[in-house]
Amino acid sequence: MALRLYNSLSRRVETFEPTDPNRVTMYLCGPTVYSYVHIGNARGPVVFDVLARLLRREYPHLVYARNITDVDDKINAAAREAGVPIEAITEKYATIYRDDMAKLGVAPPDLEPLATQHIVPIVAMCESLIASGHAYAAEGHVLFDVAKFADYGKLSGRATDELIAGARIEVAPYKRNPADFVLWKPSTPDLPGWDSPWGYGRPGWHIECSAMAAAHLGDVIDIHAGGVDLVFPHHENEIAQSRCAHGTPTFARFWLHNGMLTFGGAKMSKSVGNVKQLHALLEQYPLRAEALRYALLSAHYRQPLDWSETLIEQSIATLTRLYGTLRALAQFDSTPGIASAEFERALEDDLNTPVALAVLNNLAKSARQMLALADPANEAVRASLANVKSVLLGCGSMIGLLQQDPEAWFQGSVPVEVDLKPGALHLSGAPVTVVSQPNSEFIDALITERSAARAARDFARADAIREELAAMGVAIEDGPQGTRWKVAER
Repeated sequence: MALRLYNSLSRRVETFEPTDPNRVTMYLCGPTVYSYVHIGNARGPVVFDVLARLLRREYPHLVYARNITDVDDKINAAAREAGVPIEAITEKYATIYRDDMAKLGVAPPDLEPLATQHIVPIVAMCESLIASGHAYAAEGHVLFDVAKFADYGKLSGRATDELIAGARIEVAPYKRNPADFVLWKPSTPDLPGWDSPWGYGRPGWHIECSAMAAAHLGDVIDIHAGGVDLVFPHHENEIAQSRCAHGTPTFARFWLHNGMLTFGGAKMSKSVGNVKQLHALLEQYPLRAEALRYALLSAHYRQPLDWSETLIEQSIATLTRLYGTLRALAQFDSTPGIASAEFERALEDDLNTPVALAVLNNLAKSARQMLALADPANEAVRASLANVKSVLLGCGSMIGLLQQDPEAWFQGSVPVEVDLKPGALHLSGAPVTVVSQPNSEFIDALITERSAARAARDFARADAIREELAAMGVAIEDGPQGTRWKVAER
């Protein structure tokens, strides 16, 4: 496996080699659970779920952590507005988040640390930073002294003065420098808090991730991932406090950042009010959640992705063609196999999912051509079709697609159009040459089944068979003399 990933820290694509192949470590910044997340918040979990699947093929002992931030000022505000305890908010939205991720096909991480369960290591890290001179206590706060860390700004590639000018930084009299950030802050009796050497208080956001990563993955980890909006200040601050607390030249060897979702060309943001709530989208498309995952993978993860209803509908139509292919291949015994080499190469090239999806669709298109134009009684054809079905399922497994029963997908109905051009097919081993006329026996059998379904008033099955024929490039026309068919023309 020659996995190459773009490292935000070095600003170049590098070959990934873990420190310890028997324990590869990856950390993804998870949600702050005070409300429903928007669809943009789902891009990272979906993309890095693909990375985790890819890594596990080579390194089965991957340890993947995705945290839950359950102590935060936004959570406090939501609890106050609802008139409920903090835990009522965090437990509700953490549960919803997990359920929504599962509907997107995101596998649970190996570890899901909660910030409130790591107060002891957070306090210990604060004490260590004070002892080493990298942090100081002031008026119940503990602050990181940015001036004491020469590499501050290396991840974002800007000088400290530029970072300060481009960020909303709280100016307070107890700060030595406006850029100094909070590690611990005091709490009033009505807010969550814990006893500490600096009084009753709670942690700052940045140190939570550093403490949780160290507690479960170690002082130096292989991969740290998150949205590009976290580069500064969150990830910049994580690097500073982690390296200084542990005395290491590195915190994370690879930094991976996914691009933002836009809506109508503008950044999707709760503050702007142009968000598409993930939970609402899943309710809108209860049988098509997989299409949301497909849409999130349709662009390269480092690039912006413009979200729209058109994108969703295109993803639904594409998956309908793919599932139509699998349903047409149902007669061929096969088990999920390995992905094609071309598909794997695309993913190993910095998670190039657009290319991987193109490979998947071309593979399915070739299978549909063979189904319609080759003789399924031919042993070479049957072997090729069984193989392509196996490869389709193997490719889908690597990216979390095509894992449900095709019949479950076809509970809904989406029209599809397929381009079918006879020619030489190269699916497995030697090329199989198609016949000059479509496989009429196979097609006639489907049309007979459709006629029987219509006579029994099973219109759902009749429509499904029409879609299956369309997925193979066959157009049908009902008339007084019965049903006629032909290879669809573009």
